[in-house]
Amino acid sequence: MRSLKKLNRMNRNGLKVGYWKHYYEDGNLANKGSYTNGSQGGYWEFYWGNGNLRSKGSFINGLESGEWEYYYYYGSLCSKGNYVNGLKVGEWRFYTDNVLVRTTLYKDDKIIPY
Repeated sequence: MRSLKKLNRMNRNGLKVGYWKHYYEDGNLANKGSYTNGSQGGYWEFYWGNGNLRSKGSFINGLESGEWEYYYYYGSLCSKGNYVNGLKVGEWRFYTDNVLVRTTLYKDDKIIPY
């Protein structure tokens, strides 16, 4: 028999641990992912109120890390790029109707002029 994965748990210190799901007041999923000692960690997904994906990516110790993708309310890709310690780094790509419209270089969350 399969055991059910427990959701939305707290440790004895009152910190969020394990896999969590958060919901909007209307019952639609807002986001899902894991916590370690109260900080977001690992892969997360965030959703618009209409149920479409809003963003997805990973956290390390509560800070964005690695590649993230962001989506418009209606579902098409808006942007994607990388984070290190919660700061944008490297090339970020921006889209309109899934067509690349510009790229921007970042270092420590600041735009690097070409």
